[in-house]
Amino acid sequence: MKASAKTQIIGQSNATQFLRELIKTLAASSSTALVTGESGTGKELVAQALHAQGPRAGGPFVPINCGAIPRELIESELFGHRKGTFTGAVSDRLGRFELAHGGTLFLDEIGDLPMDMQVKLLRVLQERCILPVGASREVPVDVRVVAATHKNLEEEVAAGRFREDLYYRINVLPISTSPLRERPEDISALLQFYADKHVLPGARSLKFSPEMLQMLKAYSWPGNVRELSNLVDRFSTLYPSQLLQVQTVPACMMPMGLAVLQAEWLAQQGLTAATFPSSLGDAPGVQQVVPAVQAEQSRGPFFDENDPMALLLTESVGSFVPPVKICSPAPLSASNDEINDVEQAILLAQGIQTLPPEGMSLKQHLVEVERSLIEQALARTQGNVSQTAKLLQLQRTTLIEKINKYELRGAA
Repeated sequence: MKASAKTQIIGQSNATQFLRELIKTLAASSSTALVTGESGTGKELVAQALHAQGPRAGGPFVPINCGAIPRELIESELFGHRKGTFTGAVSDRLGRFELAHGGTLFLDEIGDLPMDMQVKLLRVLQERCILPVGASREVPVDVRVVAATHKNLEEEVAAGRFREDLYYRINVLPISTSPLRERPEDISALLQFYADKHVLPGARSLKFSPEMLQMLKAYSWPGNVRELSNLVDRFSTLYPSQLLQVQTVPACMMPMGLAVLQAEWLAQQGLTAATFPSSLGDAPGVQQVVPAVQAEQSRGPFFDENDPMALLLTESVGSFVPPVKICSPAPLSASNDEINDVEQAILLAQGIQTLPPEGMSLKQHLVEVERSLIEQALARTQGNVSQTAKLLQLQRTTLIEKINKYELRGAA
């Protein structure tokens, strides 16, 4: 069965083409599949494509996020319960396994499943029967299970957090999704796809200049395709029907890493980035955006909420903001090339470093900032690497690489 637009895997990189072919091959099977990859790389999309292209396409596709369900409710969510089993159980309730009967059950973030539930899930996968909470008789189920996780389950097994027998039970058909930074060839197609998807009513799809496209390809995309989709949604709202140039977007409307690339490009070209809100003019939809951003500015610098270091930067007074011009409520007559007295006073009051007249090494400054923030986070968590990774919104392996790079020390 041909993939629908909803389950289409976008891109022409070797990794994406291989993934499409692999899905096509594995879809015909009813064996359990394990999809691994970083957050935002489309693991659920892969599961949906497996379902849509297989013989169970006519049945239900039932997803559940194992990490989002409270521990005391996960068994009832998966297997259902009988009336009167516990307080609030006013009627029988079907679990996700029964709801997915004849179709596919997608167990997202299976690495977060509690150990006691791992044992019960293992039995269900072996016996193909479930026992609802409070029931005395097992119920047979015909379900294809597709599991997914951003964690390295082999490391979780070694650490004793995931059962080895369950790992081998679910890892029958392994599928890996590549991060976007490893397949920049796909970025053009993804940008166009989401520009068409997020176009405003009555507007034309957003377009990207060659220079903007080159900059977007050079960005590392820590949030992967999910981050790209959100960013195109933002640009489509702020600049409907426009051809987006590098200098069009204020740095404050981009993730930090992209803002740094913009600053480098503008410096090479001798250009200045637009400021907010004067650059937006009277574009449709902007009137609703400006007050919200100005309200955010009144509390301090405006950052992208998905940027890994944004939260810590706003919390650490006097640390650093990258040397690109931030959003400021300056009057429209203010020069783009100089920070006026009002802006300077605001920046000093917030403890923000400004670019000195003689300039600075941007790359070295960012290295120092990253090291400082990691040190602060490690101190806050008393050296616990896992907690530090959550605090900085980084993959644990990425954080360990940075700790080793900067010769820092952290607990396991």
